[in-house]
Amino acid sequence: MSQLLSVRDLKVHFPVRGGLLMRQQKVVKAVDGVSIDVAPGETLGLVGESGCGKSTLGKAIVRLVDTQAGSIAFEERDITHVSRRVIRPMRRDLQMIFQDPVESLNARHSVSEILEEPLIVHRCGNRAERKLKVAELLDRVGLPAASAERYPFEFSGGQRQRIGIARAIALEPKLIIADEPVSALDVSVQSQVMNLLLELQQDMGLSYLFIAHDLAVVKHISDRVAVMYLGKLVEVADAETIYRNPKHAYTKALLSAIPHPDPSREVDRILLEGDVPSPIDPPKGSAFGKRISHPRYEETVGMEMPLVEIEPRHWVAADPCCLEKDDWEKARGMVGNRDPD
Repeated sequence: MSQLLSVRDLKVHFPVRGGLLMRQQKVVKAVDGVSIDVAPGETLGLVGESGCGKSTLGKAIVRLVDTQAGSIAFEERDITHVSRRVIRPMRRDLQMIFQDPVESLNARHSVSEILEEPLIVHRCGNRAERKLKVAELLDRVGLPAASAERYPFEFSGGQRQRIGIARAIALEPKLIIADEPVSALDVSVQSQVMNLLLELQQDMGLSYLFIAHDLAVVKHISDRVAVMYLGKLVEVADAETIYRNPKHAYTKALLSAIPHPDPSREVDRILLEGDVPSPIDPPKGSAFGKRISHPRYEETVGMEMPLVEIEPRHWVAADPCCLEKDDWEKARGMVGNRDPD
């Protein structure tokens, strides 16, 4: 199957400057060699702790931040370094929903102006046709038509995020990068927004890269899940496999943190000690092994730990600090086969 989005070995590094001459002293490796695919109509959940680089990856895909290496192909066309003039018409098919519905909406514009803006930029219809489109978009996301003349501050957080979703689908895109679209919302509202996204996907044939820091959030919306830690992917598999048979120690820790609806059920929580290593000065070996002070960390210093297909369509980092003994023995013999499609 041809992929709608193909990202290969992508790197996004930010310079850290200091001193009197503000020279570059270090580099923040926000995204460090990530490869992902998203098929037409698919939802890929991208999960990891705050600061792991997942939002930076999403912004790099829509060309909001520059990349230092790797490639981004959308509909088999390389868009990694195309100019703004070239990328602008392609944005009709490639949109983004931002995490904070307060910051992402212009407080000085009415909802009608916010939703009409992408239509004006891409020269879609005349004024009357655009007004009709705005009304249609509001109805589609569950907001009354009277919302068009109001301003973002007059709405609740969930309603503002619905406006952001309406703006993202205004041009009927093929792929939406959803950057933690429910993390700033009350728990009671999160499920409503998630259901809206699922309905829109079914009606419009959308594909999602759904970014979240909580595996519980992506459980029911994702077809596949990619787990990210300190700028790198550590595990990629279909959603059922990730929840039923996780391989990487970090994935297991994230899963153990999911609250269970039955309070009387005993859950073996995996409590992580230590802090997430800094992307400015990352460990020279296993990043997660360093965090948990694993006894085998020293032997991973300088070791190549690529993703390997340990089971059909189940990829995991070949890291002796993070795999069970049998999985590590199997992964060690597979190093070199590293393309997670």
